[in-house]
Amino acid sequence: QVQLVESGGGLVQPGGSLRLSCSYSGLSLDYYAIGWYRQVPGKEREGILCMNDVAGTNYYADSMKGRFTISTDGAKHTVSLQMNSLNPEDTAVYYCGASGYLCPEGGVEYDHWGQGTQVTVSS
Repeated sequence: QVQLVESGGGLVQPGGSLRLSCSYSGLSLDYYAIGWYRQVPGKEREGILCMNDVAGTNYYADSMKGRFTISTDGAKHTVSLQMNSLNPEDTAVYYCGASGYLCPEGGVEYDHWGQGTQVTVSS
């Protein structure tokens, strides 16, 4: 079955960078879309970006375009989220998600997701 495991979260100062990783199994990126979303406790989930083999990368929020990028390593079965110029509003639990072929329209309705990793941006 599909399994996703996020890692790399932690505490970072405003203006800093952080790289999250998602280790995946049970799927092939030739047939699955994979992406990231985040959630602050008590608030709605927020789509960040999603990619698939045909359409490339789709961003769901202009505030993250240019600061967040996704990359894949097929040999290691990992997908990474590079986050730059972080600010306190980026504090959230970050999740990796995967769906069959298509990215979810709203950026959060994935068929599979991991347990999340906490990112805290604070001085």
